[in-house]
Amino acid sequence: MHTRTQARLQVVAGPMFAGKSEELLRRVRRARIAGLSVDVVSHALDHRRGEGQVSSHSGLSVPSRSVPDVETLVAAVQGRELDLVAIDEAQFFGPGLVAAVGALVAEGVDVVVSGLCVTFDGRPFEPLPALMAIAEDVLKLTAVCAVCGEDAAFHQRLTSSGAGDPLTPTTEQIGGIESYQARCRRHFTGATKS
Repeated sequence: MHTRTQARLQVVAGPMFAGKSEELLRRVRRARIAGLSVDVVSHALDHRRGEGQVSSHSGLSVPSRSVPDVETLVAAVQGRELDLVAIDEAQFFGPGLVAAVGALVAEGVDVVVSGLCVTFDGRPFEPLPALMAIAEDVLKLTAVCAVCGEDAAFHQRLTSSGAGDPLTPTTEQIGGIESYQARCRRHFTGATKS
């Protein structure tokens, strides 16, 4: 009989409004029900629903540790007896998250990461593509296109004000339905509207 003894990296990716945070929260709840030691981490850049909260657009939430960068994330979880580290809004941590997550998994900690795998102008949004490549489990979600109702793999920024470079996230880029819409490939233009 074989039992799983190795830690795993799980990635939940997709565009805005696809249910990524909701899926992360579901996995956190299951781990806690199973009696596992869990730490939930979010990036300090996203405080739309209050600092220290991971929440979904549907209103589900759990308390989280809010950190500004990969180094602070590593320091916060290092040396603790954790079974699972759940990281939301992974795109804000940048490419350095890949090595940090790899080290946690090598130390025997399961890691589940959720975030945007595509920018609002349609480019791959690191570190999600790299994390997806090295993960044991990848769930790529789609949203519902706001124009036609088909599966949406993209999200469209509705205004150009404060957009800047999508690969360098800023607080001006963070928003919800007031700033973005889910779009299918046919209705995604890749450019912001004025």
